[in-house]
Amino acid sequence: MLQIINTERIGKNVLNAISHLKGTYGLFINSIKNISALKIAPVRMVAYRQLYFTGLEALSKVAIIGALIGIVIITQVTNIVGLNALLIGKILLWTVVRELGPLFAAIIIIARSCTAVASELGSMKVNREVDSLRIMGIDPLDYLIVPRIVGITVSVFILTFYFQIIAIAGGLALSSVLIDIPFLQHLRGIFSALSLFEIGISLLKSAVFGMIISTVACYHGFRVQLSITEIPQVTTIAVMQSLFLVFIFDGIITLISFL
Repeated sequence: MLQIINTERIGKNVLNAISHLKGTYGLFINSIKNISALKIAPVRMVAYRQLYFTGLEALSKVAIIGALIGIVIITQVTNIVGLNALLIGKILLWTVVRELGPLFAAIIIIARSCTAVASELGSMKVNREVDSLRIMGIDPLDYLIVPRIVGITVSVFILTFYFQIIAIAGGLALSSVLIDIPFLQHLRGIFSALSLFEIGISLLKSAVFGMIISTVACYHGFRVQLSITEIPQVTTIAVMQSLFLVFIFDGIITLISFL
């Protein structure tokens, strides 16, 4: 029995995706235009709180995951290429710095903060808190969106760098034990193979991922209208769209940079 393709449903999903992307882009542009709102003390406080919840509270989880990732990479590479210290170190650096560092930091933030921001803003919409801000003459874009975008973007940027350091240190520690080379000597030799261009591309990815995650979370959180049942729906959409866009932009930046 032939399965009938529901072209109407496919077309509707495509149009919805385009509409969401357009709305997300518009929100990001408006937030950039209103970035000067950070000069206002209460807005800065919201940004600081976002930095704390998104960045500082995630440090321990990022450290554990980073160390485990570094150990796993070294274990797998050693099984493939043997006890070649220089080659093992280069593969670790290329894997962590070029790809896994930015991607894993972004995925951790999506799991922790994308859901939290989308549901928080959705609850504020349902409870009429956003309307109350407008009545008091406070622009919700300035007070709610701009500091969250800035806070999450900075957090992803910092956590990516932190993740990479922990992953490389954990991997090299295991590698030093396996190959019986002093850790500091191994570290100096390996980092000599790392270029500023690769570091720059990694940090560019982290900044782009941070802007994507924060803007998508804020956009979908603000889409909630009057029903509390909309909150889990928009939260799920925000997570899936963030993951999709992160992987898309990761591929684009990698292709442009290394091909």
